[in-house]
Amino acid sequence: MNGPLLKVENLTKHYPLGAGIFKKSIPVIRAVEDVSFSVEAGEMLCIVGESGCGKSTVARLLMRLVEPTAGRVLIDGTDIAGLKKDALHAWRRRMQMVFQDPYSSLNPRLTAGQIITEPVENFERLSRKQRQALAADLLRKVGMSPEMMHRLPSELSGGQRQRLGIARALSLNPSLIIADEAVSALDVSVQAQILNLLLDLQQQMGIAFVFISHDLGVVEHIAHRVAVMYLGRIVELAPSEALFAKPVHPYTEALIAAAPVPDPTRVRLEAPVDGEVPSPINPPSGCAFHPRCPLAVDRCRIDVPPLVPMSDGRVVACHVRAPATSISAGECLGHDSFGGLGKQSTY
Repeated sequence: MNGPLLKVENLTKHYPLGAGIFKKSIPVIRAVEDVSFSVEAGEMLCIVGESGCGKSTVARLLMRLVEPTAGRVLIDGTDIAGLKKDALHAWRRRMQMVFQDPYSSLNPRLTAGQIITEPVENFERLSRKQRQALAADLLRKVGMSPEMMHRLPSELSGGQRQRLGIARALSLNPSLIIADEAVSALDVSVQAQILNLLLDLQQQMGIAFVFISHDLGVVEHIAHRVAVMYLGRIVELAPSEALFAKPVHPYTEALIAAAPVPDPTRVRLEAPVDGEVPSPINPPSGCAFHPRCPLAVDRCRIDVPPLVPMSDGRVVACHVRAPATSISAGECLGHDSFGGLGKQSTY
């Protein structure tokens, strides 16, 4: 089918803070606000931002683990955000998730082999021989010995548990994997092994990834494109090399400037912004970043900036550095406007 594998349109999630019969309006947490992007088959899209910016909520919305307030999530042109339970069940084979915590996301009472084959048995019956063969094959793919299929999660290391979570996600041969901070709980050496494993599997199987992370060092090495989120909105979306070489949005610039530099002799510029992230219950008017932005002008305090295409193929929401043109944001969110997939590197 032509077009992107995943297309997200105006995705929004609000969490009400309770209700009362005497309240005229109910306050809400604006976790995700009008988010749009697309992902091609075999592409690695990374979503970055500070804690609380809505990254993990986007991941759960894509998987329909939480219901969207508004917007659409299309897989091969089908809006799964509007599907009922039985219809959604069939689409579960196309998309899987690797969670942040490699221990709490695994059933402690099941063996590794049972954890791997359980998703498949939600769709079809397997004989004991088929289950063992499937578990052994997937354990090999993620760099583990087939003999480990008889072990419980408590008998595995953190890296082995994360590999097991990846093997479970692969069991249904999905087209799309959502990885929510999949390496943040692991040691640096184990992180590198898991990242290289994901890149190898992507090349071998053509799987698309939406990779949620706060580690810009990891993102720079694995991403084809990067979406930067601030207070529930995407403020910049660009090819990885272009974004790290020359960030355009002031928040992206500050985020990269604040990242640790693994060289004690290198002088790092301080992040050019102060203050805290505003509350998603009462976000600022206009551009949500304007209270912390050194470039803010009067218009930033009034109007929400749309995502505007730049000459190098990125889209940016900034009244100062990317003033709105006649091209609408919806016209510039497709994959073609970003010049195809970027590099495929190892960590």
